[in-house]
Amino acid sequence: MKRKAYLDWAATTPVYPQVIKAMTPFWRENFGNPSSLHRWGEKARKAVDESREKIAALLDVSPLEIIFTGTTTCADNLALQGIAEAKRYQGKILVSAVEHHAVLDVAKALARKGVKVAFVPVNRWGEVKMEFLEKEITRDTFLVSIMMANNEVGTIQPVNKISELIRRKEKELKTRIYFHTDAAAAVGWVEISPPKTGVDLLSLGAHKFGGPKGVGLLYKRQDVVLSPITFGGHHEFGLWPGTEPVPLIVGMAKALELTLREKEETKKRVEKLRDQLIEGMLALKGVTLTGHPQKRLPDIASFIVDGVEGEAMLLSLSDYGIAASSGSACSSGELKPSHVLLAMGIPPEKAHGSIRFSLGRETTEEEIRYVLRVFPKIIERLRGFQRGIKNV
Repeated sequence: MKRKAYLDWAATTPVYPQVIKAMTPFWRENFGNPSSLHRWGEKARKAVDESREKIAALLDVSPLEIIFTGTTTCADNLALQGIAEAKRYQGKILVSAVEHHAVLDVAKALARKGVKVAFVPVNRWGEVKMEFLEKEITRDTFLVSIMMANNEVGTIQPVNKISELIRRKEKELKTRIYFHTDAAAAVGWVEISPPKTGVDLLSLGAHKFGGPKGVGLLYKRQDVVLSPITFGGHHEFGLWPGTEPVPLIVGMAKALELTLREKEETKKRVEKLRDQLIEGMLALKGVTLTGHPQKRLPDIASFIVDGVEGEAMLLSLSDYGIAASSGSACSSGELKPSHVLLAMGIPPEKAHGSIRFSLGRETTEEEIRYVLRVFPKIIERLRGFQRGIKNV
């Protein structure tokens, strides 16, 4: 079926045409290895250096603080594992209970290596509990990792307040505490500049904002000490070895430039469409909004639908040409509720009924109207099916 409504932009985005154009010369014409000492290599190295400089300027940081990686997940791993390795796995880290698995799973792996890990709880809106964070930051704490905004429910975390708290605790405890944020979901919607947000490390991936898949970056403030976690070359300051993917890096730089240039205009338009979707969804019986009602990303509208499972909704929506996502994941035949929703205090039986619509720069009002026209039919049919099963 022809696409009628792609509302899964938080999962991945279509690449900007301008990005494709910028990348094209580096597939064949300027295909050299950036480490090679000939003119093909020189052209490739120049493209990487110029992309690094462009991204650094957009983020208000030094080019020496930008490390290209494979994905956001790679950047998260480099940040957490790299600092823990530098600390010889001695000490404590704090991560929020609603982090992406790219951070949560790394934290759990570090715990198995001897690092003390505390998971910061959240309130019913998905905001981290600042009082817990303040109490748990002790003299042996060397890292705090809190995502900038949640990719599932859209709640924006108080990153500036967290940074201020960490800096105050550093002075009180006379120790250095690094602050890392996964900003993958936040690019193009909220302020991500490290000098303005107060973070020491920041991860993001190009495919979330109109760039190609397969490339990400880690911003690392120059005074942050990282040990490499992969080996095999001198690339990326010795922290991410392997030949740089020149076309992808060029594409990421161009995508970030376009995204930040269009930020305010896109944000205003998408926010209006999101509110229209939320209003229509909440008019339906048994549908509730998840995440903070005000402090949320402009592109995320997430809900709990009573009496229906998330996977069933996704399959039905897909039949109508609509793309969305659910916090529930089917694994080994077992439907697992979202860890984010459970951390927010939503019971497992309700969390199974989660659905997330995420909008983007190309989302239209026609798409929103189509979803609101189709969705009531879907949940009515699925609830009827569920009632039929219970009556058997």
